[in-house]
Amino acid sequence: CFAIASNTAKFVAGWLIKEGRIRRGYIGVAGQTSPLHRRVARFYHLANESGAMVVSVEKASPAEQSRIRPEDVIVAFNDEPIASVHDLHKKLVGDRIGTPCKLTVLRGTEQLTIYVTPAEMPALRAR
Repeated sequence: CFAIASNTAKFVAGWLIKEGRIRRGYIGVAGQTSPLHRRVARFYHLANESGAMVVSVEKASPAEQSRIRPEDVIVAFNDEPIASVHDLHKKLVGDRIGTPCKLTVLRGTEQLTIYVTPAEMPALRAR
């Protein structure tokens, strides 16, 4: 037995009615939720003390084309705070596909703005 949150069900139903399928955006990174040092969060006036750290970047992906690197920490997506990989996934919805999006990234001690255009997530291949 399992349950689906009503807001998730509404989201899915809306996309199924609109497009007949669910489209997921993808930028081509693998990541993990990473804590930020409190001083770093305060210095950059961040809403959270964590972000989505990039562990790897897929070849020829939107992330690679935008020069996102492993160990970059994504802290905002279109100026909305990102505290976790889950937050980043929630932002990559179908209407973002093909639309340039602004990422706020911490790279070492620098805060950068990087623009990336999410692509449609490739279909899973049969094994």
